[in-house]
Amino acid sequence: MATRRALHFVFKVGNRFQTACFYRDVLGMKILRHEEFEEGCRAACNGPYDGKWSKTMVGFGPEDDHFVAELTYNYGIGNYKLGNDFMGITLASSQAVSNARKLEWPLSEVAEGVFETKAPGGYKFYLQNRSPPQSDPVLKVTLAVSDLQKSLNYWSNLLGMKIYEKDEKKQRALLGYADNQCKLELQGIQGAVDHATAFGRIAFSCPQKELSDLEDLMKRENQKILSPLVSLDTPGKATVQVIILADPDGHEICFVGDEAFRELSKMDPEGSKLLDDAMAEDKSDEWFAAQNKPKASG
Repeated sequence: MATRRALHFVFKVGNRFQTACFYRDVLGMKILRHEEFEEGCRAACNGPYDGKWSKTMVGFGPEDDHFVAELTYNYGIGNYKLGNDFMGITLASSQAVSNARKLEWPLSEVAEGVFETKAPGGYKFYLQNRSPPQSDPVLKVTLAVSDLQKSLNYWSNLLGMKIYEKDEKKQRALLGYADNQCKLELQGIQGAVDHATAFGRIAFSCPQKELSDLEDLMKRENQKILSPLVSLDTPGKATVQVIILADPDGHEICFVGDEAFRELSKMDPEGSKLLDDAMAEDKSDEWFAAQNKPKASG
């Protein structure tokens, strides 16, 4: 499974301006690309919504060799209810800690040299106050699971992830496809995993030829397939094939054909401007609506 790689985590965001400030100004990430869509995604990339939406990829470097965040914005939806499913992303960056302090972004030290902060919408990030590794500052994504052993069987035996660490007492395990990639941490919790309406999605790539084999495996093992193998188009860019799965706790998992995705995910030097233009148009629309709001009679 060495040819598989961790790609990104999908967040639904209700306020693009505040969110962009957090990722750009606090974390120090770059806008890698920004895309606008007129209707919902066939693989529900933007959640169960059919209207206009946008996708913004942000990270510390190119998607070819960095784990990034995919920020999905559904026009007209200002907030989402958080569940207990997503427990945080951990990254190593003394610069992010310094940025947060300068901007007076709320930080709380939860361990020596480790600070918890929240992105707009309430998503947790853990900032290690140290120099980032050469590969990628994003170290791990932590998801809640209700049965650690059952989840390990799924992620390791079925999806082929290597188990790097396992602690039965603390009910946690660390998995990944390669030493230099962002890891997946599974943390056992009491009770059920609740995804609420903010539920995210973690994405990986594999050689395109493996996608149908993966689909067949999940069928044989009676595992949940949320979206059977489908081709997704992005205007003016490569068409990619994806399959969307769900683990035993309902965490959404996207596998995408690597070859086409590398073409699709090339960094767009206009990405930041495209996002800023879209946000400016948002503000203009809000102003126009406010100016033309019917006045109360009487």
